Amino acid sequence: MEAYHFTEFPYPYVPEDYYERYGSIRVTLPNQLFDPQIGADLYERYLDEYVFADEMGLNLMVNEHHQTATCLDVSLSISAAAIIQRTRKSRSRVLLLGHPLPHRDNPLRVAEETAMLDVMSRGRIECGFVRGVGTEIHPANTIPTYTVEKMREAHDLIHKAWHSGEPFSWEGKFYHYRFVNVWPRPYQQPHPPIWITGGTSLESARWVGRLGHRFAAFLTPYPKTEELFNAYREAYRETFHRDADSDRFGYLALCYTAETDEAADREGKELLWYLRTRPADWFRTPPGYSPVAAMVKAAGDPKGSVRAADWDNLKQFGVVIAGSPDTVFEKVKYLHERCGVGHLLMMNQAGFLSHERTLKSIELFAKEVLPRIRELGAPAVAQHPEPVVQG
Repeated sequence: MEAYHFTEFPYPYVPEDYYERYGSIRVTLPNQLFDPQIGADLYERYLDEYVFADEMGLNLMVNEHHQTATCLDVSLSISAAAIIQRTRKSRSRVLLLGHPLPHRDNPLRVAEETAMLDVMSRGRIECGFVRGVGTEIHPANTIPTYTVEKMREAHDLIHKAWHSGEPFSWEGKFYHYRFVNVWPRPYQQPHPPIWITGGTSLESARWVGRLGHRFAAFLTPYPKTEELFNAYREAYRETFHRDADSDRFGYLALCYTAETDEAADREGKELLWYLRTRPADWFRTPPGYSPVAAMVKAAGDPKGSVRAADWDNLKQFGVVIAGSPDTVFEKVKYLHERCGVGHLLMMNQAGFLSHERTLKSIELFAKEVLPRIRELGAPAVAQHPEPVVQG
């Protein structure tokens, strides 16, 4: 089992009443609230944490979001380039999870930039594609009902561009090119490993399973994670006539390792700023982005949402993995055995957690947990009762 350090480069220094004043943490939060000097310090700090995580033996992951204080990483190609240059002698993997394909006017730029990063890093890149959350729709001026189709066509175009050694033309529903001839080619041939996230869509999980790419779930409770991964497994088995092993699956959780369980509970709660941020509903679920039935279910069960759960329930769900090194190991082992996860994506910084505590958490995990989880064998996936949300 492998582990990856990750942060969205959060900017938590916004007014506590931002929701009442501006309606959302995303899209409409005025950029006059951003202090460039603080931002420069944060960029330096977050990149230093990536370097430290690399030195501790962790792999690294970056993503991107737009027009939001929750994520100052607006271009994962830029952050990945900064990271690979700062860790040029390393063998750590750098996961780009991921490129929001429906919001890219030119998917070939994704193919080019990923190939360039892969060559610059001498084959350390893992490439991830995402549909993008609902709050990306307005900044990108994208039609929400087309995002699934656009993502799949963009994927197919990029995949063919990496596999083809000769120029070709492309006439699709959304993209049209007289010449497709990506330079440079990736260092890893025919391309870096591809990851795709699926949100909470079983059909997306099945689609990724049919493709055979790695599939990742973000901050989903155990039952939903199992449901998604089982949908993938079924499609993978039907397509490839063998079972998907744990290397096919990644899971992202908020993570904090401390000397004791009590210290982890006391200090780790500073990670919750990210979950407690509030995008406006009309940005989070614009009409056409999600099926009507899914939107009705979400609206009717606010207490069951991850964002509404308290710290203890988040730990019970597996959305938060926190505790002493022994406790964290047991929680990761449980996730591995229950859901078949082979890649732990660790959101080690998500708000007000200090630089010193972030580094200490990374160090404790790397020294006392990572060697043990790397020895975990094939998972024994079993059925488990669903956790109950309280309060």
